[in-house]
Amino acid sequence: MSRTRTALALGTAVAGAITLATVTASAAPLPVAGSTTVTPAGHTFKAVLSGKATLKAGSVTVTCSVSVATGSVPAAPGNSNPAGPVSSPITAPTYSSCTASLPGVTPTVTTSGAWSVSMQNGSPVTATMTVPPGGLVLKTTGLASCTVTTAPTAAASVGGSWTNGAPSSLTFTNATVPVKVTGGFGCPTSATTSTFNAVYKVSDETDPAQNITVGP
Repeated sequence: MSRTRTALALGTAVAGAITLATVTASAAPLPVAGSTTVTPAGHTFKAVLSGKATLKAGSVTVTCSVSVATGSVPAAPGNSNPAGPVSSPITAPTYSSCTASLPGVTPTVTTSGAWSVSMQNGSPVTATMTVPPGGLVLKTTGLASCTVTTAPTAAASVGGSWTNGAPSSLTFTNATVPVKVTGGFGCPTSATTSTFNAVYKVSDETDPAQNITVGP
């Protein structure tokens, strides 16, 4: 076989292999989320901070010792999803008894808008809290006057985990939240994200004898 014919054959084989690989890759099925069911259906719940919640932007950390939110599990059949998470609306969490890492600075946290939390069954169970645009605003007064706005341009997803128990718990560990910081001297205006840490205990308010649980 001539060199020209050999090169042509090799080129054809390579092209065919690339085409086959491309078709195979494009035909590969996407991963499908497992089923999720949150119970008891239709029950209201209350999430109470356990320990302290911290929000860190740049070199400034704000620590709050009181935070509460309420919500409700969707009524059946909305409390079950055969291929994905189940989302529940929650009230905008309140934050109080807050301190700042900067001396001579007093922080105040206000929240607003339509918040939600979704749970996806798995190992572990994952949780995602959705913060609406501008849903949390942190302001400091004193030696530094700063304003930290979370989800400044669009709703933001805050990743966490869920653990069934009595009561169950919702945990956020070094979760990243987009922010915009404005202010003068001492304000971390270059920060575009903040880190959120908190653990909430979630109890059934409709029937305290039961527990809010996530399963398949």
